[in-house]
Amino acid sequence: MSAALLDRAALAAISALEADDDVEFGVRLLANTPTHEGRDPELLRHWARTADAFGAALPPVAATARIVESDGGLAKGLLARYTSRPVPTVELFTDTLALAEEVIDLLGWRDRYPAGSVRAAAIAHEAVHERLHHGPAKKALKHALNHVVLRAGRHTLYGHVAGADEIAAHAHARAVCGLGRSPLLLTAALATAAEPRHGSASGSPHGREK
Repeated sequence: MSAALLDRAALAAISALEADDDVEFGVRLLANTPTHEGRDPELLRHWARTADAFGAALPPVAATARIVESDGGLAKGLLARYTSRPVPTVELFTDTLALAEEVIDLLGWRDRYPAGSVRAAAIAHEAVHERLHHGPAKKALKHALNHVVLRAGRHTLYGHVAGADEIAAHAHARAVCGLGRSPLLLTAALATAAEPRHGSASGSPHGREK
């Protein structure tokens, strides 16, 4: 990639993205997630803020999944992908990681995303997804979000908020990797930069196969 791919229109789009804070990126993610159509924007903002705070407060966890590297992530719109079978594996896409590092330099964002931090953030992100898929952290996030779907006497059933775990994982990666902004900003900029070659990459750059 060269600076020519970040033309005036792309730079203007990225500048507009940069004006939003990390919580607002979380709101966008939730608003574009199925099951949240028509929900009150303030409720989505509350969930995004809660999930962001929850993820940032999680203590670091060691990655237990096998780490492998592959090419072809740009064509898939993916930076990393987690699979649980046959063994838990985090697949990192080297072409997308390389483009991310290039975009950071072109935009002058190195103070936000130090060298090598994108790879570390992707691993931290996936480690949190594994943690939120099993064990007490999953229940704790549900309680924090307080999405009550049923009350019966002393019993309360909390519902799953689709997309909240993604926000929490990004916030955790930001916190433990010392990033100046959420990886959500970087992935949005990356999608804008990659669009001329590979079409829109508006979905999550972190694939998940359970």
